[in-house]
Amino acid sequence: MKKTDYAIAFLIGFFTGIAAVPTAVALGARDPVILLALPWIGGIAILFGVWLGALLARRLPFFWQLGKFGAVGILNTAIDFGVLNLLSLASGITAGLVVGGVNLPGFAAAVVNSYLWNKLWVFQNRQAGERLFADFPKFFGVTLVGVAINSGLIILLTTYVPIFGGMAPSARLNIAKAVATIVTLIWNFVGYKFFVFVAGKRD
Repeated sequence: MKKTDYAIAFLIGFFTGIAAVPTAVALGARDPVILLALPWIGGIAILFGVWLGALLARRLPFFWQLGKFGAVGILNTAIDFGVLNLLSLASGITAGLVVGGVNLPGFAAAVVNSYLWNKLWVFQNRQAGERLFADFPKFFGVTLVGVAINSGLIILLTTYVPIFGGMAPSARLNIAKAVATIVTLIWNFVGYKFFVFVAGKRD
């Protein structure tokens, strides 16, 4: 693991903590000390996770790439959740078909973030002289399916699954988003590794 990887991991975690603030507020966190601590907690946690991936990679090299993908995935998730909760708090929308539209801006921001980090850091797929967004059409195709999975699951779980009926709307929305995110992350890793960034090298 290079020193730059440690710095990148901490930076990713720090930005993850910043992006997590709207979600924390939506779920009831109001203590400014906690909210101000989130970026630092995120930085330390992601740094530890990537370090652990590098440690496990001594026996199974796959874990190095998986650890970095997980770090980027957590940042993407924080951005996705953060924008969703920011828009939900501003609009009051927490369920129904329209929540699918409220979900899209955060997902779109997370997609662009994901492409750049995965291409340049996780899969290290950029060749000399290649345009930065050369793989974006394939990436977008895989991610478009992910968007459908993500928004479809959120609509289904917030609107049509009765087991969430007794929960507060913001809690129900965030649990649905968590389930959708896990399913989408699995889809995305497989698609990115074996279809989009197939020429990527591993350190």
